[in-house]
Amino acid sequence: MKDYLALLFIFFSLSISSQSDKDFRELVRNETHHHDHIFDYRTNELTTDYDIKYHRMKWEINPEVLYIKGNVTTYFEPMENDFESLHFDFSDALTIDSILYKGTQLNYSQSGNRILEINFNTPLSKAILDSVTVYYQGIPKTTGFGSFRQSTHNNTPIIWTLSEPYGAKDWWPCKQDLNDKIDSIDIIVKTPEKYRVASNGLLVKETEVDTSIIYHWKHRYPIPAYLIAIGVTNYAVYSDFVPTVNGDIEILNYVYPEDSLYAAERTLATVEIMQLFNDLFGIYPFAKEKYGHAQFGFGGGMEHQTMSFMGGWSHLLQAHELAHQWFGDKVTCGSWEDIWLNEGFATYLEGMTYEHGLGPNTWQVWKQARIDQVVSKVDGSVWVNDTTDRSRIFSSRLSYSKGAYLLHMLRWTLGDDDFFQAVRNYLEAPGIAYGYAKTNDLIEHLETQSGQNLTEFFDDWFYGEGFPTYQINWSQNDDLTVQIKLEQTTSHSSVDFYEMPVPIHLSGANGDSSFVLNHDFSGQTFTIQPDFEVNELTFDPELWLLAKSEINLTSDSEIFPYLVNNLYPNPVENVLNLDINNADLVDNIRILSVNGRTEKIINDYSNGAFQINLKDFAQGIYFLKIQLKNKIQTLKFIKS
Repeated sequence: MKDYLALLFIFFSLSISSQSDKDFRELVRNETHHHDHIFDYRTNELTTDYDIKYHRMKWEINPEVLYIKGNVTTYFEPMENDFESLHFDFSDALTIDSILYKGTQLNYSQSGNRILEINFNTPLSKAILDSVTVYYQGIPKTTGFGSFRQSTHNNTPIIWTLSEPYGAKDWWPCKQDLNDKIDSIDIIVKTPEKYRVASNGLLVKETEVDTSIIYHWKHRYPIPAYLIAIGVTNYAVYSDFVPTVNGDIEILNYVYPEDSLYAAERTLATVEIMQLFNDLFGIYPFAKEKYGHAQFGFGGGMEHQTMSFMGGWSHLLQAHELAHQWFGDKVTCGSWEDIWLNEGFATYLEGMTYEHGLGPNTWQVWKQARIDQVVSKVDGSVWVNDTTDRSRIFSSRLSYSKGAYLLHMLRWTLGDDDFFQAVRNYLEAPGIAYGYAKTNDLIEHLETQSGQNLTEFFDDWFYGEGFPTYQINWSQNDDLTVQIKLEQTTSHSSVDFYEMPVPIHLSGANGDSSFVLNHDFSGQTFTIQPDFEVNELTFDPELWLLAKSEINLTSDSEIFPYLVNNLYPNPVENVLNLDINNADLVDNIRILSVNGRTEKIINDYSNGAFQINLKDFAQGIYFLKIQLKNKIQTLKFIKS
């Protein structure tokens, strides 16, 4: 029965691991596939000369028809005097009816599939709030999985949007660069009465007009263009609630009616996940409004601010998209080079739910899966060195898994107290909270909190490619001291050595103990005292390091070859020859019997080469013990 249960547990663990890893691969595959279809835009320098303060978006949408009609009013402040032209990112697949400024129509032009230029009759002044309204309609360009998409569920139509990274321009005039968050928005959508509209923020009003309903959503937190979204279909609606000391946070769920019972059982997971994230990283960033889910026709999920759009209800997907509300939404990467600040954090927080006993996976299995994925290839950095390559930006191996493990190793290096406090400081820092950040912003807070210089760490683990492999040779002396020689090779030439604290665990019949080796160079030797006979040395048992390892039980001469150059003959009949390197480092040399008794003390070894007369020694096994200041080398020989 015991063996059967053990096998059953192993099978169950592997099944959980396999399903969880499948969920992870599916999530990233879907996200990457989506970006493949819309990554036709890089940056627009023409949109950097003004600051957007507010959008009021008014649309008419019927999910039965792939079409959008309405207007977007933009309040902005010019950042320079004599401001003559306002530029938006906007697709020419849509028809502009008119553009109004203070009741007057303005001239405009569209260039290619991306730039709308609006010309003012009189130049505007710097830092003076102003506004324009763009009236338009048409069939939005449908780019693969997203931007603006019509599909069906259970023979019912749905229209939904997904704009990351550059799809917002396909369905509304906007600024898409990662440099200017919109201070607040109102989204007002008219749709036939049998449908409902899901969106960002709070639903403040539902107004019946003939056979239609107008839904008014209000969001009063800064938001980038790509996180604005709508979903329109016959949603069923229910709420879960997360208790906090300041009152409940609503989790508002818009789901397909045919899936509502199943979804209601699954979304309860978000309650306990949010409680964990609240404790670790501060209260949910948009607690004054809501968090929510809106089901849509996409295989993965998208962290639309205050309402993640969901293609499924797995624990991993719920945790990942919720984590983005802190990392990606409250603080958004300021460059696609730094996408790991979104995806690495979200992946790591997804894993941390398993650390705290939530979800179907285990913390150890999750960590091993991430390690296995990263070390499956010898190259690749967390830093995105080519932002024109969507597969590089959204690499599951690098931006997601290696980014997550970079955070795990920072936590190991800094310790939990400094790591989590530094991350909380980063999330709350003026200019970063509800804004954009780059990797150097995170480094600054990590260094300030911990007092450590992390330049070398980030040079190796963020900019550098690959990972280390540790070669560990160890042995134990008769006095129970353990000698360890720790060598390291790197998988990629961009890093010559990873300076890291290396955890090991020693175990035996009479005890076990853990140690940390501060590894500063390859070939470094360590002597530790476990006070019990060691049967096994385990490298990094809790998987703190992104690394491979090779462990060998060896003789002392293999660990400290610089002490004894030669010992011969062995077995020896009468005279034992001994050649010593660095004889000036030696404190004493003794010959011990197998019971540990000192049989002879050697005093004259200064010339490094000498002979030991063993004529009077009985046949048997002996040990030559060489004592240094802080190391011991023991060699076995046989008297014949």
